[in-house]
Amino acid sequence: MKHILVVDDDPHLRDVLVYTLQREGHAVTAAGDGRAALDALLRPAARPFDLVVLDILMPEIDGLEVCRRLRASPAGALPVVFLSSRDEEIDKVLGLEMGGDDYVTKPFSPRELAARVKAVLRRAELVARPPAAASAPLRVGVVTLDLARHEVRCGDVTLRLTVTEFGLLAALMERPGVVLSRGQLMERAYAYDNLITERTIDTHVKRVRKKFRDAGHDPVETVHGVGYKLRDA
Repeated sequence: MKHILVVDDDPHLRDVLVYTLQREGHAVTAAGDGRAALDALLRPAARPFDLVVLDILMPEIDGLEVCRRLRASPAGALPVVFLSSRDEEIDKVLGLEMGGDDYVTKPFSPRELAARVKAVLRRAELVARPPAAASAPLRVGVVTLDLARHEVRCGDVTLRLTVTEFGLLAALMERPGVVLSRGQLMERAYAYDNLITERTIDTHVKRVRKKFRDAGHDPVETVHGVGYKLRDA
């Protein structure tokens, strides 16, 4: 059973979300606005959250700002599934670029939401409990990825990656110098998750590269028309 925070300013929809996730066997805490969400996310808790379902369009503090503050906090790797009534591609990309792990457009069916939450939770579990054979850190040039500790270092700088970003980087680091298509990255990083799209892959890779560039190095190379590879030096 996972502990999920549901954040939405619509009381009726919030009740539907809570009911849907409780039916899936999860413990659910609800918040009606961004300020209450931050209070719940950033204060010490007897039982931490495993995932946040976060509405974007809320008064005062919207979901994007909540996500930004969350990513800057010690709980920054917590998976986030955004909800929004905006279904334009640019809005989805913005949500993912702000650090969301998935983006669900309203209106949606309870079954769709449950499936997306399940997929993101599985992704987080895979990162948190890597196979014993893969527990040794991966090292390519100045980049080190420690599967067991969920840590990434670029030289002496520790990078904070989300669950999704970590999985993508691990897939690239397993085969340095080899070009992986977006489809291959989808299969290697998320073989169980048919909700990931090629556009989503691009957005998450963009975030990974920005974090490395902020640390003074970019190990990921775009091979136009094909995919991505990790530079092997």
